[in-house]
Amino acid sequence: MILVGLDVGTTKVTAVIGELSSDGILDIIGEGTVPSHGLRRGVVTNLERTTESIRQAIFQAERVAGVKAERVWVGVAGAHVRSVTSHGLAAIRRGQQITATDVERAIEQAKAYPFEGDFELIHALPLEFRVDGQEGIRDPIGMAGVRLEVDVHLVAGSKGPLTNLRKAVEDAGLELQGLVLQAYASGLAVLSPEELSMTVMLVDIGGGTTDVAVFRQGRLAHSAVIPLGGDHVSQDIAKLLQIPVEEAERVAKKYGAALPELADPELVLEVSQEGAAQVSYQAPELARIIRPRLREILHLARQSVDEALGPLEITVGKVIVTGGASMVRGLEELARKQFNLPVRLGKPLGVQGLTDVVASPTHSTAVGLVRHAANLATQAPLPRRPSRSKTSQAGKPTLNAESAASGLWERIKGMFKNFF
Repeated sequence: MILVGLDVGTTKVTAVIGELSSDGILDIIGEGTVPSHGLRRGVVTNLERTTESIRQAIFQAERVAGVKAERVWVGVAGAHVRSVTSHGLAAIRRGQQITATDVERAIEQAKAYPFEGDFELIHALPLEFRVDGQEGIRDPIGMAGVRLEVDVHLVAGSKGPLTNLRKAVEDAGLELQGLVLQAYASGLAVLSPEELSMTVMLVDIGGGTTDVAVFRQGRLAHSAVIPLGGDHVSQDIAKLLQIPVEEAERVAKKYGAALPELADPELVLEVSQEGAAQVSYQAPELARIIRPRLREILHLARQSVDEALGPLEITVGKVIVTGGASMVRGLEELARKQFNLPVRLGKPLGVQGLTDVVASPTHSTAVGLVRHAANLATQAPLPRRPSRSKTSQAGKPTLNAESAASGLWERIKGMFKNFF
């Protein structure tokens, strides 16, 4: 089975093609990355240019894989994304056991949360259940009780940006299988088995935005999008050194550091300022420009968790930083100082095939999208009530983003079962 993940970001578009074998092994067989044009902070601003970037990334991945990409899972980010934890309730008749239908009724009520504005639901992911007030239940099916409650993490996006993203994908000649929150996808790719049993914060620093997610025992408990990313670091360098943004980005990637003490004091950079001769800068001076913006990004990530779940040091046991801008030298050390928690750099885990190509934080989202598709493909769909079933022309259950996220509990609890 061929599975395709498409990460449409502000600075790059990455396509990853995976092949899922009959024994459940996921091989990465194709990858393509091209500069992104026509997007700003995760939102399409030029449809034609975005479509062309998608087409080029898919073409590169197809050429490596030797297969045709027809259907894709696409990551979603941007300031238009909203998330909230909603509460659902379902009454159970006395003497009856809780069934999958009861679980679905409780989730459906939680999904009715009134987002302000014209929003479309992307995910409805259960966190935990309560039966007659008993907390911490992960799977209530078969239990006895009269009151079933559930906390569900809802993720929604503004319909306008989502419609434009869909159109860009379809204009590139692809069928959109579903949309997935980028931070959620990245978590699927980089979390280790040990981290799936604890509460961890993921900070995915992209070009235009930074995605934040908290996973509690493998389930998404909090998510947020911060409108700052690696591009803002490059803009700071360009402004203070008076050089083009493209040159500032190159300098940051090659010589940048998050902490001045980690920069090479002997390294002197020769940069050509606009309308002036070359000027020399020492590497620690460059780090002093980079550090404030990275501190701000990490502070806002922490703030989003503090406000939603409580103090970070109490709520979270570990932090994983990933994304293209996370590879700045010393970022892990800076995050450790700022969060006072263990920190590591997140790279895709548990895949085979082109591991040397995709084993980078820049590929976390794209690989996570393929893993998301693989998990859905390996789960046997359970029967649903006839009035709510969705079938394809072939008469088989359809797996789209909404049904995968809000379907029966047996499907949902398998989301993290076979990742590693």
